[in-house]
Amino acid sequence: MPVAHRPARSLRVLLHPPNPALALRLELQPDLEVVRDSMARPAVALVEDAGSVPGLLAEDPECRVLVLTGSAHPGLAAAVLAAGAAGLVLRDGPIEDLADAIRRASMGETVVDPALGTP
Repeated sequence: MPVAHRPARSLRVLLHPPNPALALRLELQPDLEVVRDSMARPAVALVEDAGSVPGLLAEDPECRVLVLTGSAHPGLAAAVLAAGAAGLVLRDGPIEDLADAIRRASMGETVVDPALGTP
């Protein structure tokens, strides 16, 4: 259930591909709003495939892209950042950590979950 009282300037988040369960969890954050497509001008996009980063950035260069992953792979963080992403975060971590990563990325920070190593 979406939060009834959102701030006037909530952060728009795109999930690519759509993930209804994650969208529901993110919508419980009072300052996050999940949008359906890039035409809604999301501040941050969460993607599961680092290969989709350049395409999303070509559509909207101001959108910050975070790549979701289930585990660390050698060189993954460096590859994600080299593709233009704003960071790499755990897919199944606490929702509060993901929400914090979204907020930090929207402010221009590079975000790599400490459990995933350093870039």
